[in-house]
Amino acid sequence: MFLAEAMMFGFAIPAFAQQTLPEVTVTATNYKYLKVVGGKEVAIPVERMQRAAAAYNIKSSEYYEEDFDSYFISFYLPEGELLAAYDKNGKLLSTAEKYTNVKMPAAVSKAIVTRFPNWMITKNVYLVKYFDKTGNASKQYKVLLENGDQRLRVKLNENGDFL
Repeated sequence: MFLAEAMMFGFAIPAFAQQTLPEVTVTATNYKYLKVVGGKEVAIPVERMQRAAAAYNIKSSEYYEEDFDSYFISFYLPEGELLAAYDKNGKLLSTAEKYTNVKMPAAVSKAIVTRFPNWMITKNVYLVKYFDKTGNASKQYKVLLENGDQRLRVKLNENGDFL
């Protein structure tokens, strides 16, 4: 009855067609890298660069040739740079990363303020080194503090522990 009423008032009933989409293959070649270097408080530019490195497809690169066993690719943002080493299959083997004046985790900032209450943070450098063979990454903050005309350099890990 509804169909007859809809036609009587000039309403059209849309017909839905079923489309077959192309098959999609999802590969998680470099998920291990993102899991090791990532975290809850990773600065946005750092996360953006690390995701770009993890998603990079060496085989579709203009530099790819089947004769080479490894490739070194550089990524740049105003806040930092990342040098990544890939094997011929696109697996991320290692990275060397350097970011300047990015937002630090709360644990790092709190540790500095607690230990140096009258000092100001004037510059920070975040260094990350990832190695696939060990499955580990070293993460370090180098921070420049100033108090009047005095300067002090300190190093901390991502948990706020002084090195």
